[in-house]
Amino acid sequence: MRTNLDTNEPNSISHLPMLKFLDCSLRVSVIPLSAATIWLTVTNQQDNTTYGKVEFSNLMGLKYMVYISAICGGYAFIAAISLWVRCLVKKAWLFFVTDQIVAYFMVTSAAAVLEILYLAYNGDKEITWSEACSSYGKFCNKMKLAFVFHALALFCFIVLAVISAYRAFSMFEPPSLPSKEVEEERA
Repeated sequence: MRTNLDTNEPNSISHLPMLKFLDCSLRVSVIPLSAATIWLTVTNQQDNTTYGKVEFSNLMGLKYMVYISAICGGYAFIAAISLWVRCLVKKAWLFFVTDQIVAYFMVTSAAAVLEILYLAYNGDKEITWSEACSSYGKFCNKMKLAFVFHALALFCFIVLAVISAYRAFSMFEPPSLPSKEVEEERA
């Protein structure tokens, strides 16, 4: 492991204020994006006299996105605060693992909503599902906007996962190359 992490050397991780600022900014940005995703999804409903009422609770993928967005926003809030607590900042592996898990959950919920959007706009002719957005245009537009906010939050977490991976793995020195003497002995 590197031993220069707590010294005043310029390569020390603790001397990367720009990285810490970016990390904190992304985490804080995720909070309103997640809140907007939740609000747009939960308040999304439309009544059609021919086909009836549709709301987010009718679609399991939208409920899943709401749950994941709530977890994501809560975690981003806690992580943004804990970045400034010195004893937790040194736990790079904690941020690495949790950022990865949250990013993966966000990918799965985005995939679920993207499938719902695809079917709502295009239908599936092979199993006689017609597209629904001509009848429920307002519902589809709000669902699409909620997906855009969720995708922006996902992008933030992908960048956060890269930053936390950098922090976790930069604590270790790169593997050393074998010396020429060792290579000659092997030959």
